[in-house]
Amino acid sequence: MPLLGEIFALLTALLWSATSLIFAEAANRIGSIQLNINRLIFALVILSVAIFSFQIEIALTSTQLIYLAISGIIGLVIGDHFLFKAYQHIGPRFTMLLMALSPGLTAIFGIFLFNEFLSLWGTLGVLITLAGIALVILEKKEIPNAKYKISRVGILFGIIAAIGQSVGLIFAKFAFEISYVNGFTAAFYRIFFSVILLFPFLILLRKYHNPILLYKKDLKALWLTIAGSIVGPVLGISFSMIAITYTKIGIAATLMSTMPIIMVPMIIFIYKEKISSRSILGAVIAVAGIAILFLK
Repeated sequence: MPLLGEIFALLTALLWSATSLIFAEAANRIGSIQLNINRLIFALVILSVAIFSFQIEIALTSTQLIYLAISGIIGLVIGDHFLFKAYQHIGPRFTMLLMALSPGLTAIFGIFLFNEFLSLWGTLGVLITLAGIALVILEKKEIPNAKYKISRVGILFGIIAAIGQSVGLIFAKFAFEISYVNGFTAAFYRIFFSVILLFPFLILLRKYHNPILLYKKDLKALWLTIAGSIVGPVLGISFSMIAITYTKIGIAATLMSTMPIIMVPMIIFIYKEKISSRSILGAVIAVAGIAILFLK
């Protein structure tokens, strides 16, 4: 199907935008470390049921498993840990703005590692989309009634998260280059290896608390974690794997980085924040870039 990768990349951006708002609230309630492992465990259970129910093929080569394991550890364990820390410090909107650094890195890696040179129109679409996002990112005026404020440590956490996402996608792409991998299967293995590494580590460090007691005290945190797990790790990660299967990784990463634009109406509705005309202009420019990517 034409443009299948682009469609799934945009769906991923939509899902991750919703997830960022959900997990930002959950992280404030139970902490970033607890949230990171719990949402992976929930997602692993849900994906296991889905794969078994729909009889999705899970057999992969050992090399593919290694690539997906590295992808999961870098992207989901390291990258997402700093992502949640950024949520706590600077909030979902500013965090997602910093995540816009990821597509540039990913596109560069794609050229050197996969020989994925973009066409003239593809390059133009990427540049225009990133220019629109940059207009929003470079907004210097802080919003007085904003729930979160910018901090240096939060910015650092956001940058590390962006690098983690980019490198995680690259290693996943290595697995896809060997032979076809179902998107849900790839998501399952990325999450599986992340849990295998992260869970015992947190137990040894006594950083993991009994989830039953934790959620018994805060049922809203439980429902936020479950909802975020379905929208993000299950659907979002699976869709991102499908996206990089059917389109160039630079284009997929660019479309997935449109979260700051997608989040503008969400922020207005949920946090009642006033969005500047510059942010609106950035959104319009980004949409124009997306249109070029679809019409290239």
